[in-house]
Order: sequence, then structure tokens, then C-alpha cells
Amino acid sequence: MKIKEAEILIVPGYTNSGPNHWQTRWQAKMATARRVEQAEWAKPVREDWVARVREEIARAHKPVVLVGHSLGVAAAVHAVQDGAENVRGGFFVAPPDVANPSIRPKHLMTFGPYPRDPLPFPSFVIASRNDPFSDFEQASDIAASWGSFFVDAGESGHINAESGHGPWPEGLMVFAEFMKRL
Repeated sequence: MKIKEAEILIVPGYTNSGPNHWQTRWQAKMATARRVEQAEWAKPVREDWVARVREEIARAHKPVVLVGHSLGVAAAVHAVQDGAENVRGGFFVAPPDVANPSIRPKHLMTFGPYPRDPLPFPSFVIASRNDPFSDFEQASDIAASWGSFFVDAGESGHINAESGHGPWPEGLMVFAEFMKRL
């Protein structure tokens, strides 16, 4: 599938993705990409975030590809549990360990646990070995339960602007390969 044939839904995580974040840069480069906006970025409420993702999926006029980062992964995966007929793929980066009681801020745990059923569409999960918000083995395990292709990003932190992944060209190449498979 070509990018122009899909609506690319950018699903940021906690506090949104700033101007230097790879999600923001990718959104600016892809004509069919749009961000799932949340009413409250700093105090996320699972039901509200999931509802917003569902609304944006329902608004789509083309097949949807979800591009989630961090808490956006959790919101996206919960959103597709009751149906995702129009979703053709999920590209999920740095899924946080939302079942870990030591996660901060603590209210992020309300997004856990992740559903463990296979996703009804192809997906990639990219995780880092030194992500402060996720245990690598946990990310690998959840990817396996979803039937996702798992990508080991090495020691890449949280794969955001703060960890040096502003434009993240390597990620964009992986995303292009993912789109070819859809």
C-alpha cells in the first residue's frame, strides 16, 4: 500500500509529541497524515483517549494505518478491540509498560493491562532495550501476543526527540517497508 492510499493516524503519547518529535516531522511530510488530538495531554484518561482514536478511525475515508508512540500505542490498541474494519495496519513505537506499578506518572497505569488478543491487522512493534518506560522483554512479549513483527531498536531510549530521534530516518525507512507489506 502506498502512503497516499491510506489515512495515517498519528497517535501521540503522554504530553503529545512536540515540534522536534519524529511523529510531528512525519506528519508534516505525509499529505494523508493527521494527528489524533486529545483534550487533555497531561492528565490522560483512558476512556477519553480511546474514544478519540475510535472517532478518528470512524472519520476516515480511506483505509487507516495507526502510527502510535508510547501511551498512544495503548490508546490505539484499546481502541481497536471492538472492531477495526477500516484499520489496515499498526506501527507501534516504544509501548510503555502500563501494567508496571512503578510507572510514572502513576495514572498511566489506567491504560493497562494491554489486551493480549492478536490484532486484526498487520502490525510492527519497535522497542528499545533501555527505554525508561518499558521493559524490553515485556514489549517483546506483548508484540508476540498481538502477532506483531517485533523490531529491536537496540539502546535507543524512549525513541523520541529527547533520546535523539527527532527526524528518525531509520524509523521512516522501516515504516516505508511496513507500508509495502500492507
